[in-house]
Amino acid sequence: MTDEAENPEREAFSKIDTSVPQSARIWNYWLGGKDNYEVDRVAGDAFRAVFPGIETGARAARYFLARAVRQLAAEEGIRQFLDIGTGLPNVDNTHQIAQRVAPESRIVYVDNDQLVLAHARALLTSTPEGVTNYVDADLRDPATILREAARTLDFDQPVALMLMGILGHIEDYDEARSIVRRLVDALPPGSYLVQYDSTDTSKAYVEAIQQYNEGGSIPYILRSPEQIEGFFEGLELLEPGVASCSRWRPDTEALGLPAEVHQYGGVALKR
Repeated sequence: MTDEAENPEREAFSKIDTSVPQSARIWNYWLGGKDNYEVDRVAGDAFRAVFPGIETGARAARYFLARAVRQLAAEEGIRQFLDIGTGLPNVDNTHQIAQRVAPESRIVYVDNDQLVLAHARALLTSTPEGVTNYVDADLRDPATILREAARTLDFDQPVALMLMGILGHIEDYDEARSIVRRLVDALPPGSYLVQYDSTDTSKAYVEAIQQYNEGGSIPYILRSPEQIEGFFEGLELLEPGVASCSRWRPDTEALGLPAEVHQYGGVALKR
C-alpha cells in the first residue's frame, strides 16, 4: 500500500474540512461542477434563495476571465500568466485559453485550498511548447508567491497578474490594496492586472453575503465598484474600464449589452 506521505493527492484530500462550506466549492456548485460536498450545496442553495442571481453572476465572472485571457494572449501578446486564487478546475481554465491562442504560454496557478491542491494534477497540463505550474501559497504572502512563480515565469518579461474573485477574502481594504501593489510592483512594464470581485450593488446580495459570513466560512467582503477601481490605481485601464463583468467586452455586444451582474472587474496595463 502506498504511504499517504508519498501520495500528495491522497494527503491533500485527507486535510479537506467538509464540516463547513468553502467558497471555491460553492462557486464550483453554482457553475455546475461536481467538486463540492453536501455542506457546500446546502450553503449554495441558501445563498441562492436570498439572492437568485448568483449563478448568473458566477457564469458572467467565468466568461469575463475567458475574454480577458483571450484578449491578452491574442491582442496584447502576453505569454505569461500568474493566476492567484485559482479555484477548482472548470471548463476553459486560464492555461487552456492562453495556450489555445499561443501554445508557448507559461502559466502559474496559486492557491492554498486543499481541494484545489488535490486537483492540481488536473490543472498541471500543458502544450509541449508551454508550461503550466502550481504554487501552494496564500495571497497574503506575496513574497513567497513571487519567489516560487519565478521558477516558471520570467519577471523580466510582461506577465498578466490575475486576481479573480479573491480580494474579497481580505477583510481590510487597505491590506488588500497593499497586496495588489506589492504584486504589481514586481512586474515589468507591459504587464497587466486582471481583477474582479463581487460588489455591494444589490441589497439582496448584501443580505446573502451577511448570512454566508455568519455560517462559519472564511468571510467574503463585498466592495463598491469605486473600491474595485482603486485596485487599479497607477495603471492604465483598458476600455470600458471597471465594469459589470457581463459588460466587459461581451462577445454579443452587436446584439446589445447583456444585463448587468454584481461582479465588477477590469483589465489594466502597467506602463
